[in-house]
Amino acid sequence: MWQHWHSSRHSRPYIPSQQHACWSSKTKMVPDSKIEAIGRVLKDQNRPLKERFRALFTLKNLGGECAIASISQCFTDPSVLLKHELAYCLGQMRDTRAIPKLVEILKDVEQEPMVRHEAGEALGAIGDPTVLDLLRSYSKDPVTEVAETCQLAVGRIEWLQSESSKVEKFDGADQFFSIDPAPPAMETNVDKLREMLVDESLPLFDRYRAMFSLRNLNTQESAKALAMGFKCNSALFRHEIGYVLGQMSNDIVVEELAAVVQDEKENEMVRHEAAEALGSISTEAAVAVLKEYLGDKARVVRESCEVALDMSEYENSSEFQYADGLLKVEQNENEMTG
Repeated sequence: MWQHWHSSRHSRPYIPSQQHACWSSKTKMVPDSKIEAIGRVLKDQNRPLKERFRALFTLKNLGGECAIASISQCFTDPSVLLKHELAYCLGQMRDTRAIPKLVEILKDVEQEPMVRHEAGEALGAIGDPTVLDLLRSYSKDPVTEVAETCQLAVGRIEWLQSESSKVEKFDGADQFFSIDPAPPAMETNVDKLREMLVDESLPLFDRYRAMFSLRNLNTQESAKALAMGFKCNSALFRHEIGYVLGQMSNDIVVEELAAVVQDEKENEMVRHEAAEALGSISTEAAVAVLKEYLGDKARVVRESCEVALDMSEYENSSEFQYADGLLKVEQNENEMTG
């Protein structure tokens, strides 16, 4: 999951408020022909993965039916990392027109667990109650990561339908622009939240709520508390720990994230998120780990390091935006007509 844009989970780029305004005005003006051109960049397996990622997040931010179609056509790609990000972006767009493709991917047992999991999470992010029965049935999926994801998605949609969602207010959530698998907890004490986070007797949904509260506190103490989650049993849970640490981009946890990337026995989904988090943190030590594992035997880890290094270069550059697919399409058009 990639989130940062400006001073970037980590990973998936998010847009600061000034760029949100820029994108919302641009979206209304972008013709389908340009969106389709960005979609061709995304689909082109001969292009560097980092370019395709930038195209993907451009489509996500533009939104609309044409962007959804351009993203949806790429689920036959050989890159598990890319397909996982496709599903993530469809969820973050929160457009019900993406539901049929996400349902198809969740049901497709030929798709990798990491991709099916992200499709389930995306359905939870969209939050449409019409998929509740489907998500409940896949909460018993034989693939643990898929089952746990669908349990969380059910929990999120049920919470959205509850009175609690109308009255609960969360401090700090406006620092991050992601649609999360669970709302934060109301608790704000780091010690209590840490206890909830690592208490594996609690429902997973409640532990996720503690996780997002710790993220929203966004301190060195809360980052260290989150890193304790890497010791928990659920691979899905550990991967989400990597995701939120990337969103926070706090270099206090570089050592813990590096240890995850370096552990070849760890689940690839967890190592991938830790690598992306290091790309967001982008310190010298973080970059050194990414460069070391560019040749990892696990493709998803190699590719995560490649894209994370591109994010790191962006972090340390004067570039205005990470998702520059529209800009590049327009530059190409100008070169052809100039």
